[in-house]
Amino acid sequence: MISHLDLKQLSAPQKAQLIYGEARSAVSDRLWRAALGEPDRTDAVSDSKAPSGLGLNSLLAMFESKAPPSSGTSGFQFRTAPAEIGRSDPKVAEDRPEICSTGLGPNAKHLPALQRAADRTGLPATALAAIVNAEAGKGRDGAWQCYSRNPRSSAAGLGQFLSGTWEQMAETKGTWLNDVARTRGWLNNRGQVTSECRSQLLSLRYDPEASINSIADYARTNLDGLRRAGVTTGDDAKGIAKAAYMGHHLGLGDAVKFLKDGLNPSRAATLLNAQIGRGKAGQQIAAAGCATAAHRQWLLSYVDRNVRPDRFAA
Repeated sequence: MISHLDLKQLSAPQKAQLIYGEARSAVSDRLWRAALGEPDRTDAVSDSKAPSGLGLNSLLAMFESKAPPSSGTSGFQFRTAPAEIGRSDPKVAEDRPEICSTGLGPNAKHLPALQRAADRTGLPATALAAIVNAEAGKGRDGAWQCYSRNPRSSAAGLGQFLSGTWEQMAETKGTWLNDVARTRGWLNNRGQVTSECRSQLLSLRYDPEASINSIADYARTNLDGLRRAGVTTGDDAKGIAKAAYMGHHLGLGDAVKFLKDGLNPSRAATLLNAQIGRGKAGQQIAAAGCATAAHRQWLLSYVDRNVRPDRFAA
C-alpha cells in the first residue's frame, strides 16, 4: 500500500484533493467510458454486492491510521513474474541503454524501481521512464506526482491508469499486479477482482513501485500485441518507448488502427475531444480538414515532444 509516511507528508489541501478525486471517480469513470464507447466494468464485478469506491475507504483508513510508517516507498517484495509477461525480448535485451540518476533529476528515487521493472520485462529502463514522464502529473520542480489524478476520468498515479485497465492488469496472469492480487487474496476462484477488495487494489495506483511495474507489464503486452498485428515497433529505446506509449495512451485496439490504417473520423473526434476539449478539437479538425488527420497531428506531436527516452540515458 501507499506508505503512511508519504501520506503524512501531504498538505491538507493535497489530502482533500486526493479524497475528493476518489469520491467522484466512480461516477466520472462510468461517464468517461460511456463517452469513449467502452464497456462499464461496474456491472461486470463478479460478486453480487455493489462495488466499493475507487479507494476512498482505504485512503481514509490510511490517513487515520496510527501504524508506523513503512521503511520504503512500497512494502511489496514481488520482483519476479511468471514467464507469460516477464520474458525478455532478445532484440531489446541485447542492447538496452543505461539509465542514469542525473537524467531523472528529482525523480532519481524511482531509479531502482525502473531498473527492476526493466530487468524483469526486458524493456529499456529509459523507455519506461519516458512513459512515466509523459503520463504522470508533475510538481514545479518536475518531480512525478504519485498521487496525481485526471479530473475528467478515473486515471490515477504515475501511469494514469483508468480503474478498469488497472483491474484488467490485476486479472492478467503473469503480471506483477496479478502476483500481488493473488498473494493478497484479492481475486476469486475465476481470477477476477472481488468487489470487497476493489478499493484496496485501486489504491495501489498511487504506489510508485506498483505503478512502474504495471507500466512495464502493460508496455510489454502492448508491444507484443502490436507486433502480432504486423506493426513495426522498432528495436531501439526510442522506437520501443513511442510504440509502447501509443498502446498505453490509446489501448491496443486503437493503437493498431492508428499505426496501420488510421482511426475512423468518429473515433478520432471522440478521442481528441476527450484530450483537449471540444472547442480546441473543433478548431484543429477544421484546420486539418478531418478529425482523423487532426487527432493524428496532435498525438504524434505530443509523443515527439514528451516521449524522450534519451533524456534519461547515461
